[in-house]
Amino acid sequence: MSLHHQGGTIAVGALAVPFLLRIASSSHPELRAQILRLIAEIGRCQHIGDGSREDLLQVAEEPLMIEGSTMCVDWAIQAARQAVTDDLHLLLPILSDPDPAARSVTAYVLAAVTGELSDVSSALQYRLAKEDDAVVQVSLILAIAQLAREHQDEHAPKWARRLWSDPGRPPEVRIGAGLAWLCLVTDPAPDELRALLTDPGTRQCDGLLQPVPWLTWIDPTGAGLRRCIDAMLTANIPETGACFRRSRHLFSPGRPPRGSDELFPRHVGRRRREAEVRTEA
Repeated sequence: MSLHHQGGTIAVGALAVPFLLRIASSSHPELRAQILRLIAEIGRCQHIGDGSREDLLQVAEEPLMIEGSTMCVDWAIQAARQAVTDDLHLLLPILSDPDPAARSVTAYVLAAVTGELSDVSSALQYRLAKEDDAVVQVSLILAIAQLAREHQDEHAPKWARRLWSDPGRPPEVRIGAGLAWLCLVTDPAPDELRALLTDPGTRQCDGLLQPVPWLTWIDPTGAGLRRCIDAMLTANIPETGACFRRSRHLFSPGRPPRGSDELFPRHVGRRRREAEVRTEA
């Protein structure tokens, strides 16, 4: 709560990242995944409940300067990301950790690096070729896609399409690659991909893939994959994505909705406000 308060990155969290990395890499293997998840969350602005094509793989937002507050401001997120990049030598070996949860969350952390992109992407690809755990496979795919999207790798869409269109791949890999492809392009979902993501068998993966860090934030109750698919496949319906993004902007940390100061005082956290938005919807 002191380092990542109510879903927002604060300055002290960024300062703690180098110490957390050393704790995660050198001690308490049973706590490694939890510590790495905290590092990953400090290094990004959480798009809570938003599994849209625009935001699932987005790391940070435009700078949000709040009077008297340092919550979720872009410079704090960037400082945390730079700290992760500076200590890549501590993180990359954890991609081979015996604990699948640690491997999965390490991919989540690495997806936010700001430099050494070729080395990081190569390490993620190398691990994906050897990985046999479904949650880790999807995490690696989303991490590769997130780096490619932020740094405009024009080859990434073809790579993702090859994965999801290959019937010889495990269904979890195809599903993860399908989500990645939708986030990398603006094209409508092809019928083949739509059929894959809406197949009754895909619903059986909801529980299996819920631990994927990106999906956990979409819906902590266990429907992260389903909500993500629904949001992405309805992205071409007019106003659907736009309405959500406008509401998320209005309910950003420290900014109450217009005309609702009495209902939403400034100290109320983002998570609570967005939960109320979803309830009303």
